[in-house]
Amino acid sequence: MHVSAGQPVMTVEIRALDRFNIDDLKRIADGYLSLERYDVSRTATREWTALTMNLVELERPYLKQWEWTAEDLHHYASVVDEGLSVGAFAGDELVGIGLAGRRAWNSTMWIEEFHVHRDWRRRGIGRQMMQALEQLARDAQLRVIGLETQNTNVPGIDAYRRMGFEVESIDLSFYTNTDTLDGEVAIFMKHRLS
Repeated sequence: MHVSAGQPVMTVEIRALDRFNIDDLKRIADGYLSLERYDVSRTATREWTALTMNLVELERPYLKQWEWTAEDLHHYASVVDEGLSVGAFAGDELVGIGLAGRRAWNSTMWIEEFHVHRDWRRRGIGRQMMQALEQLARDAQLRVIGLETQNTNVPGIDAYRRMGFEVESIDLSFYTNTDTLDGEVAIFMKHRLS
């Protein structure tokens, strides 16, 4: 494991999650900051349609913070019960979380949430968690791992690409009817398992 100078060396263990606690998610997934975003557009004629993503630098950093609800707690607890979620533990402290479930109809592992606490980033923990999720998906005989993020989450998109994911689709009205005007568009990424 790589650590920066001055950071204590601590072993992180990746293991299956057997419970879900919303307070852990709130502590680990506090949002993201991006200095760039992908401008998304659609061009269409009768003969063809093209969706494009163009990386642009922002005048002001984009800060995304999540809010979690009781409905989230119930849903994520049921996802953990499927047995395909992992956590990164430094001793007894959960420092990373990968909540994933099965979509049996198309043999897909779907990552609901994937986060490493900001104090533990850039140490390879996200990659280790993703490798553990890949192994769980293979063991479950699933063919692909999918996830959804936003065009504003350029650091996340870059990290997922380094882990073998590719942009496979864009939804221009996933959040609202004015997503392209509001500035946050859903980006769907997948990693095919061989």
